[in-house]
Amino acid sequence: MNLHEFQAKALFRSAGIPVPPGELITGVDDTAGAWARLGTDTVWIKAQVHSGGRGKAGGVVRASDAAEAEAAVARLLGARLVTGQGGPEGFPIDQVLMEPAAAIAREFYFGMLVDRARASVVMVISAEGGMDIEELARDRPAAVVTLPIHPATGVMPFHGRRVAQVLGLRGDPARAAARLVADAYRLFESSDAQLLEINPLVLTSDDRLLALDAKLVIDDSAAYRQREIFGLRDARQRHEAEERAHEHDLNYIRLDGSIGCMVNGAGLAMATMDLIQHHGGQPANFLDVGGGTTVERVAAAFKLILSDPSVRAVLVNIFGGIVRCDLIAEGIIAAIREVQVQVPVVVRLEGTNAEAGRAALAASELDIVAAADLDQAARAAVEAAA
Repeated sequence: MNLHEFQAKALFRSAGIPVPPGELITGVDDTAGAWARLGTDTVWIKAQVHSGGRGKAGGVVRASDAAEAEAAVARLLGARLVTGQGGPEGFPIDQVLMEPAAAIAREFYFGMLVDRARASVVMVISAEGGMDIEELARDRPAAVVTLPIHPATGVMPFHGRRVAQVLGLRGDPARAAARLVADAYRLFESSDAQLLEINPLVLTSDDRLLALDAKLVIDDSAAYRQREIFGLRDARQRHEAEERAHEHDLNYIRLDGSIGCMVNGAGLAMATMDLIQHHGGQPANFLDVGGGTTVERVAAAFKLILSDPSVRAVLVNIFGGIVRCDLIAEGIIAAIREVQVQVPVVVRLEGTNAEAGRAALAASELDIVAAADLDQAARAAVEAAA
């Protein structure tokens, strides 16, 4: 789950990570009061959306007086911000964050993420912040340093010294960097984060470290024990279909193709999408119904796929190891009858209760193409969508 910048900064602040003061604005009439409370000559007004690249997209605006600030807030609130990290529909701007402009001496990058290959948290640091870290790592990999944190020991004193060395900090700023590393790791662990990012982390002209931006992504699997944080979820920042999928515990991502996919298991889903492309088609979505599937959940998944007007055919590929094929068949039949499907449906069932599932589909007298294997199913789906 993504958090807004202002939400992440509130958690940063509670963890001891230094962040600038800020005012959250949800209405243009709140601008003058926010300006007065900050008591500064220059502010940054930042659209609160779940996307990076806000500055390049016009979502971060500098204002030098109250009138400029109000004009910027009026332009942003209620608009949609189209960034390089989202689709053409953009993200709705329901609130903006106003912060005083900092006196920046240097900009850095600091991040923590889960490295599954190392089975540990890894710090990513660079003395060059305020830019796209992926581009920097691609163009000048030596400028980006990774530092693993062993799960048995957590942050050790050498981590702080190494970060200070990479960033070129000495004295008080170096000690502040060591405290930031320890505080960030404690927050990362306690919040079940997958990613913590500060870009830029700045050294001010009076030698203070300050997190000017904040990104925090929380593991969805931890929702049961991070209820307070998950109460901050902003459903408007997700595609409507993806939010409905979340309500049914489905893993769904909309894509640009014309063949809807319903598969159980992420690996099988990716293999199915690859095979569709191999035969000249394009998948319209990634959808993993997972295990423990019920008829209602499968019907909901089917309706999600068909909510995309680009879908011209549907491929259902189920291997009945973690879910029963007869349940999938019942869900398909229920969804087709309820939604009144107008596109071809290709189904491949194999594994637990596959024969019962195929028998149920045949007895339904619905217009369903049964495939004997995955390759045949992919070819049939591509032909049906042509």
